[in-house]
Amino acid sequence: DIYGHTATCMTTITIEDNTKPNAKCKDHCIQLDATGHASIIVSDIENGSSDACGIKSLSLSQLNFDCNDVGSPMVTLTVSDNNDNVDTCMATVTVKDSVKPVALCQNRTVQLDNNGIANITASEIDNNSTDACGIKSMALDLSTFDCDEVGTHSVNLTVTDNNDNVETCMATVTVE
Repeated sequence: DIYGHTATCMTTITIEDNTKPNAKCKDHCIQLDATGHASIIVSDIENGSSDACGIKSLSLSQLNFDCNDVGSPMVTLTVSDNNDNVDTCMATVTVKDSVKPVALCQNRTVQLDNNGIANITASEIDNNSTDACGIKSMALDLSTFDCDEVGTHSVNLTVTDNNDNVETCMATVTVE
C-alpha cells in the first residue's frame, strides 16, 4: 500500500485442455490374399492428425477384413490427445478380391443311352475346385454328346467365384 506494507496470498490456477485433437483420415485400398483375408494398420488411414498438447493414442474400428467385406466398408479412426480429448474421422477401405478360383478337373467316361445321347454336368467334371470367397457358378463348354461324337473330347470347365473372378481347366471326356 502507500505506507509500504505488503501482503501476499496463494491461489491455484487450473489450466485445462478441453480442445479436441484434429483427426485426419485418408481412404485406403487393400487386396484379399489367397485365403480371403487382408489387414490394415493405423498408418494406412491416419493422415496427419494433430493436437497442440500431443497425441496419446490412435486406433481403428476395424483392422482385419475378409470376403464379407469386399466393397467399400467404412472405418473410424479415433484420436485421443494427452489430456483425454477425443476426435474421430471416417475413411473408406476399398476391399478387393482379384484372386482367381482354383479350377480342378477330372476326366470322365460316359455311355450313350438308348437314344444315342450322353449328358454330363459341371459337377461331374469338377474335382473339388475351390475359392476362399466361395464359388458362384461352374459351367461346361460342351455337355451333350451323340453318336457322331464317340471317342475323346476336350471339355472346358469354367469356374466363377463370388466376386466374378474366373478360371478354367480342361478335362477329357470319353464317349462310348
